Parts: sequence; C-alpha cells; structure tokens
Amino acid sequence: MVIKVFLASSSGSTAIKKKQQDVVGFLEALKVDYTQLDIACNEENRMWMRQNVPTEKKPTNGIPLPPQIFNEESYCGDYDTFFEAKEDNLVYTFLGLPPPPGSKEAADKEHIVENGTHAEETNAEENPDDSTEVPVEERNGDAHGEEEQEACEEEEGEGGEEEEEVADDEAMEGETAGDEEPAEEEEAEEAEEETDEVTEDTEARAAEEEQEEADDDREEEAE
Repeated sequence: MVIKVFLASSSGSTAIKKKQQDVVGFLEALKVDYTQLDIACNEENRMWMRQNVPTEKKPTNGIPLPPQIFNEESYCGDYDTFFEAKEDNLVYTFLGLPPPPGSKEAADKEHIVENGTHAEETNAEENPDDSTEVPVEERNGDAHGEEEQEACEEEEGEGGEEEEEVADDEAMEGETAGDEEPAEEEEAEEAEEETDEVTEDTEARAAEEEQEEADDDREEEAE
C-alpha cells in the first residue's frame, strides 16, 4: 500500500504551502512510505485528484485544494481531517495502515480490544440465560401465580388479624367477668355481715326487754 499526497509545488498560497509541509514532515517523522504527486505541473494528477475526492468532501465551489491524501485508490482525507487524526493519535488509522508495534496508537487499540472482549465475556457469564426466550404464556402464568399467591397471603393475613381481635375480645370479657366475680363475693360477704349485726342487735334488744319484764314482775310480787 502506497500513501499518495497530492501537492501544489508552485502554489501562491502561504497557508497551503504550510499545510503541505506539515503533512509531509509528519509522514517522514513516522517513517511512512509515501509518494508526492504534483498537481501544479501535472494536469493528469490534478484531474485524478479532483475526480476521486468524494463529493461530500469537496468545498462549495467543487474544487478540492491540496494537500489531499489517498491510500492507493482509497481517499483518506484533507489537511483538516489529517490534523484531527494527528491530535487524536490516530494517524495510522486515518491512513488505513496498521500501527507499528510499540506505538501509542497500537497500545491504545490493544487496550480497547482487550477491554471489549473482557466486557463481552463478563456479560455472557453474568447473564447466561439472556439468549433464552421465555414463552409469553409462561411469563404470564408465573405472573398470574404470583398474584394469586399474594392474594392468598393477604386473605390469610386478614383472617389472622380477625382471629387475633376475637381472641383479644374474649380475653377482655374473661378479665371483666373475673373482676365482676370477686366484686359480687365481696358484696355478699358485706350483706351477711350486716345481717349478722342486725340479728345480734335484735337479740340483744329482746334480751333487754325480757330482763326488764322480769324485773317488773319481781317488783310487783314484792309489793
């Protein structure tokens, strides 16, 4: 693969000359094999360059300016795209060439490949059944079964709460009844005590009356 750089050796534009020098100088620094093709002195080179630059890459007037870079017949780009690739350390990718071992671009590519492969393997291990589709009926059936189970659990919970409330009411009634029984017993005992007191008072009064009557009879006999 040969890199072709189309240049204008006799261009009157200082900007174009500087751009051409930047491209050529950088390619030489990278020791990339390339060929310079002059469009100022060779009409055939100028026509070929204009015909092979993609339409969407041409300026408004339709005439692309040098430098234009190709890899054999494949268009790589102009100075602006070359500069962007240079800034991103992607010149070899821009030129369509494999980066040499040990270069930063090669190291970055290896890192990306390793991370991508590792990520795919990790996802496959974590989700082994992702590729297995579950029938809609089974998914719906599972969902329906879960809904029924939740409904049963709610009914059981409500039933348990009602039983607990009934048990609490019975316990309260039992406690109330238990409290009432001692109260009734105490009232009965108090009534018995009052009755005994009344009976004793009555007997005492009767005995006093009998004693008085006996005393009166004795007085009458004595007279």
